[in-house]
Amino acid sequence: MRYSEMHLPTGREVPSDAEVVSNQLMIRAGMIRKLTSGIYSYLPLGYRVIRKVEQIIREEMNRAGAQEVHLPMVQPAELWQESGRWTYYGKELLRFRDRNDRDYCLGPTHEEVITDLVRHDIKTYRQLPRNLYQIQTKFRDEVRPRFGVMRCREFGMKDAYSFDADEAGAEKSYDKMFAAYNAIFSRCGLTYRPVEADSGSIGGSFSHEFMVLAESGEDAIAFCDTCSYAANLEKAEIARPEKTAPKASDRPALENVETPDVRTIEEVSAFLNVSAKQIVKTLIFNADGKACAVLIRGDHEVNEIKVKNYLGAAELELADDDMIFKATGAPRGFAGPVGVKVRVIADYSILPLADMVTGANRENYHLKNVNLGRDFTVESFADLRVVRPGDACPRCGGEIKFARGIEVGHVFKLGAKYSKAMKAVYLDRDGKEKTMIMGCYGIGVGRTVAACIEQNFDQNGIIWPMPLAPYAAIVTPVNINEPEVMKAAEEIYAGLLAAEVEVILDDRDERAGVKFKDADLIGIPLRIVVGPKNLAQGKVELKIRKTGESRLYAKSDIVGEVRAIIAAELKQAG
Repeated sequence: MRYSEMHLPTGREVPSDAEVVSNQLMIRAGMIRKLTSGIYSYLPLGYRVIRKVEQIIREEMNRAGAQEVHLPMVQPAELWQESGRWTYYGKELLRFRDRNDRDYCLGPTHEEVITDLVRHDIKTYRQLPRNLYQIQTKFRDEVRPRFGVMRCREFGMKDAYSFDADEAGAEKSYDKMFAAYNAIFSRCGLTYRPVEADSGSIGGSFSHEFMVLAESGEDAIAFCDTCSYAANLEKAEIARPEKTAPKASDRPALENVETPDVRTIEEVSAFLNVSAKQIVKTLIFNADGKACAVLIRGDHEVNEIKVKNYLGAAELELADDDMIFKATGAPRGFAGPVGVKVRVIADYSILPLADMVTGANRENYHLKNVNLGRDFTVESFADLRVVRPGDACPRCGGEIKFARGIEVGHVFKLGAKYSKAMKAVYLDRDGKEKTMIMGCYGIGVGRTVAACIEQNFDQNGIIWPMPLAPYAAIVTPVNINEPEVMKAAEEIYAGLLAAEVEVILDDRDERAGVKFKDADLIGIPLRIVVGPKNLAQGKVELKIRKTGESRLYAKSDIVGEVRAIIAAELKQAG
């Protein structure tokens, strides 16, 4: 492509409303333009990168046995009402009515549509398994779109759905997709980690997020420095401690202490001169309308997702003042496990503790020397807290560390959540009706592009990994008005095109410095500079964008050298 013919409006100024590097550089590099809040147009350079990601996705999905479909973006309300998500999904679901006053929505995801399709077409076990995928536009009416195309309202997604006869088959489908996702993100040239995750509004029993590691990532992930374990903070596990508390019968007597206007952990710690590690927080939750007390060590934070999942609650929130008073007989800030009138569960962090400090279920009082078994009982213990750096890995005992990540993909074991609700059934070998077992697998295409930039940039602009680069090379004649320079540049350009290298010829009548800055900004991996001084010796300069290294090659050899570098980098990416 000749630069003079390209729609490539680059800019030097950083957009004032662009919060993250990827958004800034995608605008400055002429890749995207904002139409309205959370909705972007992709310009030619940006769309070429999108197509690169899509092609890698298609190749790996096809290799894994999935088949491509294209489903409607407009979806009837009846399907969402049938699955139960019409009201549950919330305001992110953009609802509207057609001229016949029928309810519809713009699809934020396609579980309902694909389940409806399959339930009408698949009748027996002989037609299973199936894995269908699409690359389609989605719409989620985000309350606060931000970070450019990383969290926008209209976006491109690859979503796949597997249907199996049983759990064993669903496990195989999940493993295939897990392997395919690893291949996709490796081929994109990204540094990433698959992490265990909570399934959120999609539902299901188990899932992994694929996180591109970047300092600008909005998600924190916990990972082991010894083994491959990694999880997001909602899911990250803490192992049950081996140490347990000494016998309560050997401990000091329970002591009731007046603590006027002392409510928080910090206030209690200071007033009683005890460590926060010795204090037990008693949090009263409203789980589907019923009160439940959750105990956790004072210096830890409760993980509400873990609590919700452990209780099997559809809705969970901290109790209001009225529910707290009914459960404890005291106002907020003085709850404790001794004599509390509701179900009590506790985090593992309580197990080793003795002589604890807790609320007394009495205003302005706390208890000292509280011991499990003697003074109160717990229905069950579980991992209910937020993981912290330095915790022990639940798999190997290594040390947990934190990193920042950008979610680009998510794979779910859905089970029968949708197939049961929507009666997606088949006949087994014995002619008995069984419910299909489903999996769901998504990749944010635009997010993958933005995450790649967040991981690959410098002060001059984008540094594309070769697999995603919109063009692999750019030929830059330093002065198009010098006939010999332009003739050599045209010959090299023609040679690269003949060798099937994606290449730009910068034929603009601009100063060399302007051309160099634009090439760095848009991130082209290889720049071939044609200048009179080197050309007089039969040579041209090859500049490597990633390393900044410059090499001189004979003009006659440059096409072969460029092809060799491209081949090596693509092979390294997988």
